[in-house]
Amino acid sequence: MSYSNPASVGIIANPASGRDIRRLTAKATVFPTIEKANMIQRVLGALGAFGVGHVMMMPDMTGIAAAVERAIVAHRAEAHIPWPAVEFLNMDISESVTDTFNAVDLMVARGVAAIVVLGGDGTHRAVAMRCGDVPITTLSTGTNNAFPDLREATTAGFATGLLASGRVSRAEATLANKRIVVEACGRCEVALVDVCVTRHMHIASRAVWQPEALEELFVAFAEPDSVGLSSIAGLLQPVRRDEPHGLRVRFGRAGGSGVRRFVAPIAPGLLERVSVAKHGLMRPGERVRVVSGAGTVAVDGEREIEFGRGDTVEVMLDSNGPRTIDVARTLHIAATRGLLDV
Repeated sequence: MSYSNPASVGIIANPASGRDIRRLTAKATVFPTIEKANMIQRVLGALGAFGVGHVMMMPDMTGIAAAVERAIVAHRAEAHIPWPAVEFLNMDISESVTDTFNAVDLMVARGVAAIVVLGGDGTHRAVAMRCGDVPITTLSTGTNNAFPDLREATTAGFATGLLASGRVSRAEATLANKRIVVEACGRCEVALVDVCVTRHMHIASRAVWQPEALEELFVAFAEPDSVGLSSIAGLLQPVRRDEPHGLRVRFGRAGGSGVRRFVAPIAPGLLERVSVAKHGLMRPGERVRVVSGAGTVAVDGEREIEFGRGDTVEVMLDSNGPRTIDVARTLHIAATRGLLDV
């Protein structure tokens, strides 16, 4: 069986993922540039095996693209399965989230079949804000990674190639995801994992890891084996990604009446005692008005919005999140149907 589909695939690798302040406050290590470049090479090999002929990649100034370029030259000199032709997008680089927005806009406009994303929750959220109905393959290279998979890049590339080549249909290979919409102070932000209202007065370093500052937490899904704010909800009442509802958590004060206190992994290696007054399901389309004094709203673990007393903060769960490639299911389908035969 031969694969000769000319479909294009996009690759977004966030140079800054895995380098935020939680790497200093927790026990995690920095995710190096060279490993991101190596992961991309493994994805390229898998895409090439399924005849994907073209890849569009976001450029950067930290050495990821440069390392991939060198690897492409070396690969051509060896007798291996050909890699797709890699096009580094012609775009200005600002070293900010704008680079991700611009790269995804170009990829979508040119009709990529899927976008492979290397980053944490914030990177995937940025891609999801612009990718529309183009499915994404998630690869974790961030600090707190509740949304992307911690998975070998080769198998992720295999699943992406199966979708892009048309061997496995979009309906079979992808999953729909929920998201949380928050409106405050004239701004509207979306989260793929969680929205947290805190008593922090300023955005400052953005990361949230101090449980005493937490007021309310809203999660689209809650997995008890995750790390980050959503782990708190997951240890209270797990919510699967394919369930229609989310969860709302109201924090309390230690020693207060009816307050439940337990340990949660707020960041890799950072275990903190949290105090929860109550929690309950959050239904799709339900708008929740937050009652709080001044503070900040964190989106997927990073403070984004400052609000004052009297400002309205509203949170809503909906089903309009991005479609993601289910790597395990896609490879299972391929194995049972003989789609990996050559």
